[in-house]
Amino acid sequence: MATPQQWVAGARPRTLPAALAPVLVGTGAAAALDGFRLLPALLALVVALALQIAVNYANDYSDGRRGTDADRVGPMRLVGSGAATPQQVLVAAGLAFAVAGVAGLGLAALSSWWLVAVGAVCIAAAWTYTGGPLPYGYRALGEVFVFVFFGLVAVVGTTYVQTRTLEALAFAVAVPVGLLIVAILVVNNLRDIDGDAVVGKRTLAVLLGGRATRITFVGLFAVAFVVIAAVGVLRPWALLGLLAFPLAVPPARTVLTGGRGTALIGALQGTGLLTLATGVLLAVGLALSG
Repeated sequence: MATPQQWVAGARPRTLPAALAPVLVGTGAAAALDGFRLLPALLALVVALALQIAVNYANDYSDGRRGTDADRVGPMRLVGSGAATPQQVLVAAGLAFAVAGVAGLGLAALSSWWLVAVGAVCIAAAWTYTGGPLPYGYRALGEVFVFVFFGLVAVVGTTYVQTRTLEALAFAVAVPVGLLIVAILVVNNLRDIDGDAVVGKRTLAVLLGGRATRITFVGLFAVAFVVIAAVGVLRPWALLGLLAFPLAVPPARTVLTGGRGTALIGALQGTGLLTLATGVLLAVGLALSG
């Protein structure tokens, strides 16, 4: 029987900036457009956090059953370590999906019922990352889906449920957020590159190889901050997001100097902190620009 601490660890709390940052930035964009609404913003946050936890448990379940987590460098996995049965982890994932679904229905009631379809697609994408007969995370498509759902859908969706309009500003600021969250996945997969290659998990890192993956990781940082600077041309307060740039230096240095294994755990944590800090600062800057 897994302990409460192991269940918390299995939820991978260090990945939660990937859920929090898009909602913050989307809310900042809504405020910039004079459309901030507290209740939809809070419900969007619940949806994002619940989906992130759900996909973490679902990933634990699917990878554990496939044996992908049998030899890991990173944090423990519930199924792979034997701390919990696959069925228990599947139930945990289902409960998190249910929380996201209920909050999503509340959002749809407050804004538009077509969001139910968007939510269903998000849940399907979360499950099929490593689950189902054709998991796209095993086919070098994880980064694409992360950018689309954690960047575009999450940021633009958060703005939409508050303003009830699709705005160019929301699409623009979704780009740096999405790229930084993609960087979290890239460094995670770089850490696991050898083990994934052995078990046939064909991530983008496995496909590109170590050197190209390291360059890609740093390139994502660079493009993200260039886009923030570009947004700042029209919304100068958005340049507050650039204040997070120094946090990019430690993970970039670790990755570029050939860090491997446990050294990349620190880079993963640093990338999560960078994503959260950028999200907070960019959201504040956007709100001030309204």
